[in-house]
Amino acid sequence: MNTQLERKVENRKKVLVAGATGYLGRYVVQDFKRQGYWVRALARNAEKLSIPGPYSEPAVDKLADDIFIGEITKPETLRGLCDGIDLVFSSIGITRQRDGLSFMDVDYRGNRNLLNIALQASVKRFIFVSVFKADTMLHLVKARELFVRELRQSGLEYRIVRPTGYFSDMSEYLKMARSGRVFLVDKGKARINPIHGEDLAKVCVQVSQDQGNTLETNVGGPEVFSYRQIAELAFETLESREKIWHLPIWLLRGIVHMIRPFNKQLYQMVSFFMTVMSNDFIAPQTGSHSLRQYFDEIAN
Repeated sequence: MNTQLERKVENRKKVLVAGATGYLGRYVVQDFKRQGYWVRALARNAEKLSIPGPYSEPAVDKLADDIFIGEITKPETLRGLCDGIDLVFSSIGITRQRDGLSFMDVDYRGNRNLLNIALQASVKRFIFVSVFKADTMLHLVKARELFVRELRQSGLEYRIVRPTGYFSDMSEYLKMARSGRVFLVDKGKARINPIHGEDLAKVCVQVSQDQGNTLETNVGGPEVFSYRQIAELAFETLESREKIWHLPIWLLRGIVHMIRPFNKQLYQMVSFFMTVMSNDFIAPQTGSHSLRQYFDEIAN
């Protein structure tokens, strides 16, 4: 009986999840496990694996079959990372890190380090999460798209997933509303259909199994909102009086260019969100999670 169980475990596909402590990565670990995969989780900090994420994401230490502690920007800490691995999933990228690393360090070179190790270990497929409509703002997501180009040229079988935006990003509206006011770009008329991490994780796992010819998948959540509507929903969730400030795009551009000489990383982040908030980002709709329910959950 034990021998049969061991064989069953050995025959399971093995996946490495890089970015396992991030908003999406936690749900990806969870969904791969639900699908019967053997999962190795890569993390910089083991302690983060044992606690839920800040947006109600699951802890992953009990979900993963193996924990690998290493830093994506330091190849010497990643030896053996992909040994025995069939699939590599990466959503690694800078969010709010404050350790002096740049987008090129993490989004490009870090993922390239991971790709090199995957190639050496004869991994069968690499799944990477980039951004929706990247071609309209290449100057802001250059590092991430440089890696996409290398992945395409690597000869390794790959899939790219391009979400519009995460529910976790939308929680910033709750934070602003709780502080007393929400700032919007112009009138807040631009629209987006953000997606919950659990819904996006299911797409990522499906893509990893796909045998068709679709190499890149655009995806958004089931509901489309204007940014004004998201701000109104945040105030409604908190049961507080609406106080919304509309910032003209010309003013924001001036502020952003003032930041650039002093903090290039902050400049890129602010520019990215300003671009997103002033243009429609609507991708094919999928998933079942409601933004209202999500706001209610994290507000409490």
